[in-house]
Amino acid sequence: MALVKYNNNSISAVTSAASIPSGAMTLIKTLTASSSSTLSFVDGSSDVVLDSTYPIYKFEFINMHPASNEVNFSVNFRDGGSSYDATKTTTAFASDHYENDSGATLFYWGSKDLAQSTSAQPIASAIGNDNDQSCSGSLLLFNPSSTTFVKHFISDVNVIHASDLSLRQLSAGYCNVTVAIDGVQFSMSSGNIDSGTIKLYGIKDS
Repeated sequence: MALVKYNNNSISAVTSAASIPSGAMTLIKTLTASSSSTLSFVDGSSDVVLDSTYPIYKFEFINMHPASNEVNFSVNFRDGGSSYDATKTTTAFASDHYENDSGATLFYWGSKDLAQSTSAQPIASAIGNDNDQSCSGSLLLFNPSSTTFVKHFISDVNVIHASDLSLRQLSAGYCNVTVAIDGVQFSMSSGNIDSGTIKLYGIKDS
């Protein structure tokens, strides 16, 4: 992502606001949950772009709150069909720290990885459904339109766990397909997404 840094002299020389570059990240679509079973971003549908226009796509999750307690927020991918079942191999690890200052561990999370599976990938686990509990973070998807390479993705999410701890979960992997990924879907492992916002951005070449 290209970043532009200005000093006092360069700012004072600007004669028009349009002269300042807008940056390399473009907002494509915002979806807001309201007791939603899923939130889906499909290329060519509802103004969603998920093709060769951008080499990198970024999803930002803002206060995703589950209707049910202690459930996983998960992602899955569509590879040209009608189902979100792209074959994936992934890895996951996490760190945690309880409100009472216990825990504070860093661990590989073998139960949250996949090996050539079509199941949804958990990217935030055991989220509480108290009024003040949710998860927030992001996911990067690289070159989803490629028909040569597999499709890599990386997520980084912080969770207010049902047991009142801060849980940072990092997941990564690839869709092991050489057809285009044309849809991305988010859901809870049980129950609806009570509330929350997901923003999709396209990131230009640097």
